[in-house]
Amino acid sequence: MPKEEKKQESSADSPENAHEHDGGEHTHAHEHGHAQGTESERAHSEIGHMQGTESGHTHENKHTHGESEGTPTDDSKHEKEHSEYYSQEEILSFYEQAGKIAFSIREESKKLIMPGASYLDIAETIEKMISDAAGKPAFPVNVSVNEIAAHLTPEADCPLLLGERDMVKVDFGVHINGCIADVAYTIDLSEENGKQIDAAQNALSAAISSIRPGKKTGEIGKAIEDEIRKLGFKPIENLTGHMLQPYVLHAGPEIPNIAHDGGYEIREGDFFAIEPFASTGKGQVHETDQVEIFQILQAGNTRLRTSRQVLSFAAENFLTLPFAQRWLVKKFTSKLLLSASLKEMMNLGILYPYPVLSDEKGSLVSQAETTIVVEHDGARPLVKV
Repeated sequence: MPKEEKKQESSADSPENAHEHDGGEHTHAHEHGHAQGTESERAHSEIGHMQGTESGHTHENKHTHGESEGTPTDDSKHEKEHSEYYSQEEILSFYEQAGKIAFSIREESKKLIMPGASYLDIAETIEKMISDAAGKPAFPVNVSVNEIAAHLTPEADCPLLLGERDMVKVDFGVHINGCIADVAYTIDLSEENGKQIDAAQNALSAAISSIRPGKKTGEIGKAIEDEIRKLGFKPIENLTGHMLQPYVLHAGPEIPNIAHDGGYEIREGDFFAIEPFASTGKGQVHETDQVEIFQILQAGNTRLRTSRQVLSFAAENFLTLPFAQRWLVKKFTSKLLLSASLKEMMNLGILYPYPVLSDEKGSLVSQAETTIVVEHDGARPLVKV
């Protein structure tokens, strides 16, 4: 799932900035014996606080309602999964396991993409496939069609069906103990836009081939841009690939889809999601009014009791990873109260929203994505390309 590149973003405005070290330095697996534990520890500190308190509010008649209305205080089931730090070898093994599951589901799920298929059925089927394979969804499945580039996960009662000429992008993630394999593919149901799909796929291959320790991300962006423009399309300039760290989907350093001067210097042991987008439109996305995906940024005081309940449930079940509003509807049956709670927490900076991102109306956008680990002699895809 791509990062939207925003101008002059403050540290309180984005999840990756919330997990940065002072001075903008980032943890690297080869420099720390506990394999990126510092970043995930920092990310979990706020969650741990929320799981031990009620965001500054006293408990309200817990026993009267038959269940805790505040944040859960029993963290035992997450003790191994979320608190223990693993060796580099174990971390790499988790990423590899996630990559194998993602590869299998990527290939199998392509059968779901056909005219008349329900957006909701596609998303929920892939999420179930992940769970059935002993993984967990790293974020809600995105089903983005035509000019929609990213962040469209269907709402709980979504009526939308795929059309006969739709260009469909499916973006999903698998995590094992927080180690994420992020992958996406495009299917053109019209079967008339193969060159555009090739543009994104060729750009992905070029990026992988260009990566090695010491390479600057701006150079990788150039490799992506050159391949996309070569076939007559525009790269989406304000969407980027991103570093991955345990339980942190967007961990700071970006891999742009256009040429930049300089940039982050790639290091051995880094994990990145690389995701080129090729467009027939402006090559720049804008935020729409639709928001279905959220992520916890920090604890905070809320006015609504339902907000505290939602925050508690999200902290316990999704931790620092993105989640969908539709994942909450079985627990919180009042759509009005749920929407009000999410809006309150967005306004307070407790939740980070991922608006649906679109290029201009009537354009088409293709996407290709995989996850790589940087080794001494180059990049190794963890999800086969």
